Amino acid sequence: MPKTAPLRPRRRQLAEPMASLGELLRQWLPRQRWFAGKDRPVAELGLLSMTELFPGCLHLLVQTGQGSAPPPGGTPPAGDCYQLLLGVREQPSPRLGRAIIGQVQDGPLAGRTVYDALHDPRTAQLLLERLRHPGKAGPLRFEADPARPVPGGLVPRLLDAEQSNSSLIYGDEFILKLFRRIQPGVNPDLEVPDALARQGCGRVPAPVAWMRTTHPYGATLGVLQPFLHGASDGWTLSLNALAAGDDFTVQAHELGQAMGDVHLALASAFPSGAPGENGRTAAAMTERLTAAAHCVPALQPFVPGLRAAFAALSTCDSGPPAQRVHGDLHLGQVLRAGRDWFVIDFEGEPSRPLAERRSAHSPVRDIAGMLRSFDYAARQRRPWRPEWARRCREAFCAGYAARAGWDPRKKHGLLRAYETDRAVYEVLYEARHRPDWLPVPMAAIERLAVRGD
Repeated sequence: MPKTAPLRPRRRQLAEPMASLGELLRQWLPRQRWFAGKDRPVAELGLLSMTELFPGCLHLLVQTGQGSAPPPGGTPPAGDCYQLLLGVREQPSPRLGRAIIGQVQDGPLAGRTVYDALHDPRTAQLLLERLRHPGKAGPLRFEADPARPVPGGLVPRLLDAEQSNSSLIYGDEFILKLFRRIQPGVNPDLEVPDALARQGCGRVPAPVAWMRTTHPYGATLGVLQPFLHGASDGWTLSLNALAAGDDFTVQAHELGQAMGDVHLALASAFPSGAPGENGRTAAAMTERLTAAAHCVPALQPFVPGLRAAFAALSTCDSGPPAQRVHGDLHLGQVLRAGRDWFVIDFEGEPSRPLAERRSAHSPVRDIAGMLRSFDYAARQRRPWRPEWARRCREAFCAGYAARAGWDPRKKHGLLRAYETDRAVYEVLYEARHRPDWLPVPMAAIERLAVRGD
């Protein structure tokens, strides 16, 4: 491995690293899968914080968008904040390949090559050591649960499958999720699993270590959790069942039971007890529908029927009390290890404000997300299998009712409204990112608007 030249002698010069890195990052950021602003150029790039994590590795929080970097101690401007770990070398290893961002042409880093350090095994190993031994590095804080020690010497590998975040697997024993898009406050993917672990809920892997920052604001940067080796996600299992012509109702029923357990634990861990505010919820759903129909003309013929679903929500019973929920539940967010189902990724929809993701919602929101996911799975192969999806939906709801004590199918108005809202979100997402998939949510839109079942 090429020797890394230390950066410490240049610490004072690195006070304004954007002079060296700005142009490279403006070109590199929009090409990353986790970058949210792919539809617009990076007009401005401001440095919020920079920490030399260890020689040859810089930790940066950068602000993209129309604003600029705030004054010391000031409020960050509007825009997106991203977490970057950048390696800096004079002679980078050719094995880094696509991780290389480019060579700096001027400024204090002139002549050195910058790369995404998460692709560097040395950086990944040193990052784990930081988490194993809690402490500080500038504004960064490394913390751990002393009751769950992590062994050293675990071989790291970068998981390529994720999009909104980046994850490192350590020896098939632990997984470190590093959040790329950072918002102030405690990330639900740390807050919720930790709270559920204290409740004794074994359906969610408990955090063993985490990292956060105190500047420019308090925010969660990453979480280390046990890795469920040999587990398969629900999406893969459902598609395999469809390909083999197998029934999936037993698994769906057990998944419903698991989700019922998680919702009960969430209600205990985050007591709310507040009734659902259906009128306000219906108004927000209608507003999202109006905005989506403006962007996707294919929605417009169905708007009256969809609005009727939301209007009915205003007059139906409030249903179960609002509580903390998963927020982005689908078959890709659940894992089956052996005969047990586990729920992961409590971050919620990253595009929504953190305060909204941490607030209480009707548990029907999660149920609707899973029901939509069964529909997505059934439409991945031709001929489409609507009956397969219907049986899975029924089994999931029955399993959920067996544990939660109430049946989602008996809350027809609530379930229809939340499923409609989810389908509207899917239409907007597919139109923007995967146009070939647009017929999948549009089929649900037609069903929900015309027949309302």
